[in-house]
Amino acid sequence: MKNSLSLIWEIPLAILSFFFYKAMKFFIGNLYTIYLAINKKNASRWRVLSAETLKTPLSLPVLMTKGPRWNTHAIIGTLGPFSVKDAIAIDTESANASARSWIAVIYSFPGYETITSLESEKLNPTDQWASLKLKPGQYSIGLRYYNRFDKITFPAIKVGDRELVAATQIPSNINDFYHNLIQKKSWFYLALHYYIFTILRLRKWLPESFVRNEYLPVGAPDTTFFYGHLWRGQSLQVEIEPLLVKNYDIYLTVYDRSSLPLFWSQLEQEKYLTQPIANNGFYLIRMRPKPDLTDESFKKLTIESNLNDEDSLVRCLQILGSNRAIATSIP
Repeated sequence: MKNSLSLIWEIPLAILSFFFYKAMKFFIGNLYTIYLAINKKNASRWRVLSAETLKTPLSLPVLMTKGPRWNTHAIIGTLGPFSVKDAIAIDTESANASARSWIAVIYSFPGYETITSLESEKLNPTDQWASLKLKPGQYSIGLRYYNRFDKITFPAIKVGDRELVAATQIPSNINDFYHNLIQKKSWFYLALHYYIFTILRLRKWLPESFVRNEYLPVGAPDTTFFYGHLWRGQSLQVEIEPLLVKNYDIYLTVYDRSSLPLFWSQLEQEKYLTQPIANNGFYLIRMRPKPDLTDESFKKLTIESNLNDEDSLVRCLQILGSNRAIATSIP
């Protein structure tokens, strides 16, 4: 497990990985921007993440540089870029009929900065449409469906009075590709994300904003995140206060060092123990308020971490409801 001497060679490799990731993100991102600008037809239809999507040569490199912490629990679709003069409208009736919980995030284009979002929990469920006022410019949409139903439809979108895309039905098993995604592992993706394990390992000596921005470059609004690293052979035990289990949907994904998902689970019990990880990697917990959550005090969690005894075979993350979460390790 932990070996301080390994930092002698790990830190220089992590620095190389960091700059390699930044260079590839710039290069691949520009290629993708040009592709979307040229391919107008593809920009005006829902692109739902699936095995079919990954067959195109540029898709996986784009995903591994723009949003590399795979959300294995949501069905994800993107739309755009498209031009807006003053407002867009989303067919919330279709979205509500497809998932218990969903979030639509509006990004600027080509900068991909988060502009605003719509969360199902904050909307009137009887409304058929929801509108968002935007400044004139180009935008894209990222839509995440959680706890989806058997029939899944991505919603119609209007830009002004014009329908940009009609409601689109997709297969309910579209996320099955995640089970084989680890087979895409290669030296290229390991080189891209090698540095992530190192900055998580050195987290207490680095600015937290830097660590978060690198680990979660496109973290969704209205979501609470907990994350950290795991040494080869370690398990993660998550202990959650009962009131949080009752009021939140809680999702765990464990990744290998190349940031490909190894296993994942929705946490519905107060305690959960993962299997030992085969090689060094990291984990991410996403917490989203359940649709019927009305107590605002549950939406103000903070986290305190203690990694002093990280050599133990089982690391324990306690998530408490008194507006704090403490990470410790079981000896």
